[in-house]
Amino acid sequence: MNFKDVLVNREERFSVGAEQDSGKHYVSIPVSNGVVDYEEYYEIDQPTFERYRADLNSARDFVGRCRRREMDHLLIVKPGKNRGTAI
Repeated sequence: MNFKDVLVNREERFSVGAEQDSGKHYVSIPVSNGVVDYEEYYEIDQPTFERYRADLNSARDFVGRCRRREMDHLLIVKPGKNRGTAI
């Protein structure tokens, strides 16, 4: 998978982008499991991607839900048994 960020909110630590091979759009957040830091990628549809691209701050509520693991059904890559927590 080849994830390419289009916009990054460094202050709130999330990004919006597209996976280059499949064309899926995503919101990503950094996580850590104590051994390694990595990103989790949550799939979003095209209209949502366009809305977030036009106004990155409009993604904040969705990002909060991802951090609380309320949007796990949208994970593009399912986590392993040593899943990290949001940074």
